[in-house]
Amino acid sequence: MFFDTWMGLLRVIVVGPLAYVALILFLRISGKRTLTKLNAFDLVVTVALGSTLSSIVLTKSVALLEGILALATLIGLQYLITWSSVRSARIRSLVKAEPTLLAHKGSLIESAMRQQRMTRADVLSALRTQGWDDLSQAAAVVLETDGSISVLKELSDRDDSLTGVPRPGVSQPSISS
Repeated sequence: MFFDTWMGLLRVIVVGPLAYVALILFLRISGKRTLTKLNAFDLVVTVALGSTLSSIVLTKSVALLEGILALATLIGLQYLITWSSVRSARIRSLVKAEPTLLAHKGSLIESAMRQQRMTRADVLSALRTQGWDDLSQAAAVVLETDGSISVLKELSDRDDSLTGVPRPGVSQPSISS
């Protein structure tokens, strides 16, 4: 009821730390981007890494080296996709969502909120969390690609802080790819 064999327990004690160390080494080699706030793509990779690590540790039919190769493959693919997305607008658009402007100059943008399934209460809650007490004080409220909400107190004359954020009815400078 508590375990099958002593050998199974020994395998977890030996293979678990080795697989964990391999994962940490791969994450350090792949760079900080692998550990950033999660967008949808990063979340999938993180879940897959966790699932792979648990399979290595708990599944007797998965050899340690096979599991380490699977971890390296996932991290390598994540590195390749993120490297490519930095260099190609087409790949970037496939992998990463755009931020969404939810409020501009104190006014909510209802169509954007509907599209992102956000309510007025959600936006006001985010404002309160960041120490704001009134929507009219916010120059912009942005739903970021990782799901967090940014509140900007003021915008510069050039609106650099909103570069890359689509704004209904406002043309914006293009970002070179």
